[in-house]
Amino acid sequence: MARLILFNKPFGVLSQFTDRGSQAERQTLSDYIAVPGVYPAGRLDRDSEGLLLLCDDGQLQARIADPRFKLGKTYLVQVEGEPDEVSLDRLRSGVSLKDGPTRPAEVELISAPALWPRDPPIRMRKSVPDNWLRLTIREGRNRQVRRMTAAIGHPTLRLVRWSIGEWTLDGIATGEWTELAVPER
Repeated sequence: MARLILFNKPFGVLSQFTDRGSQAERQTLSDYIAVPGVYPAGRLDRDSEGLLLLCDDGQLQARIADPRFKLGKTYLVQVEGEPDEVSLDRLRSGVSLKDGPTRPAEVELISAPALWPRDPPIRMRKSVPDNWLRLTIREGRNRQVRRMTAAIGHPTLRLVRWSIGEWTLDGIATGEWTELAVPER
């Protein structure tokens, strides 16, 4: 049985166990997870929050992280402004980024989700509204969701990865983790 850890990564935590080369001390996975032999399956940027999967099985890690397997990654995205259907359709069709077009995304406008408070909080501007999207992609380029929302004119304010494939954050508080046993496939 492979070990799989579902971790709700807080804002500001690096998706690695050590911080090489930084002058300032930054939080890493080792500040939260003391389980030997597990490694992140993919990344989640320091300024993003939410589900990070860690495992001790290389094949499972590849199946989770490799875009060839097209495992859906769903994000709750707080954006600046009010995206209209034309903007959302651009995401659904795939947008052009500097490194090429994205695959089509699944996206819908949602009500503000009941999430934990972010530390530090998002800077809100009274004159600029914000909205939430549920966005699912099946690839994983560097800062892709942020670049996609910026490409349609609605910069990301807060980004929370809610699920990867069948695994979700449901019931896992920020900074907490749970472990599952995954049968060999």
